[in-house]
Order: sequence, then structure tokens, then C-alpha cells
Amino acid sequence: MTFDNWTDHAAIAITVTDADGIITEMNPAAAAVFAADGGAALIGSDVLACHPEPSRTRLASMFETHRPNHYTISKNGRKKIIHQIPLINEGTFRGYVEISIPIPDILPHFDRDRPAPPAGEGGRDKADSGD
Repeated sequence: MTFDNWTDHAAIAITVTDADGIITEMNPAAAAVFAADGGAALIGSDVLACHPEPSRTRLASMFETHRPNHYTISKNGRKKIIHQIPLINEGTFRGYVEISIPIPDILPHFDRDRPAPPAGEGGRDKADSGD
């Protein structure tokens, strides 16, 4: 099954900026998250103006260095992981995509570099492999 505009149906908030920090896209989940700040009306706004200090300074630095940023937050009783990823096209910085994903309070971690113990010995099996 394929979806046109699959991001409209994803239960994650996706916001895109151009290289100048102007918000160019928000999926419906992102518009809902930022509804109190204007929601989809934020498209066309400067993303730096949407952030208080010290986030604003950190974000401005990211636009200069084009480096990714990853962190977790707790807000309104929900925990989320945030990925801010530079968009590079043919070697040219084009902006950022921010992906905000709700996560549980306790998140399993699977070490893919370490061999798994045999199933039944405290190891993982196909049902809990995290693949």
C-alpha cells in the first residue's frame, strides 16, 4: 500500500525549513503540536523567532555549521525524541528537517554490535529483536 503525502498520516511531527531558517513545511502533526503558537500559519516564519534562549542561539549555530542535533524532551507529560537533520542536496545546504517522535518512558536498546545470547537464556528472539 502506498500513500500520497505519507507525512500527513504519520503520528510524528515533521517541520522543514529552508537554508535561511524559514519554515517551509509542516505536517498536520507538527501543526497540532504548535497550534498554540499558530500551527500551520507558522509556515513562512523564521524558525529562530519560534525558539526562546538558549535554544535560539543553539539553533542559529546549527544553521551556520549545518550539523545535526538529537535529544529527548518531556513536555505535557509526554516524552519525545527530536532529530534535527540538515538537508543537503548536491553538496549544498538547503535547510533542516525536524522530526519529533513520541517515545515511551522506558525505551529498549538493542546493541547490534554484540552477539545476542541464545533465545531462552535472557537473550532476544524474533519477537523482541527490535528489528
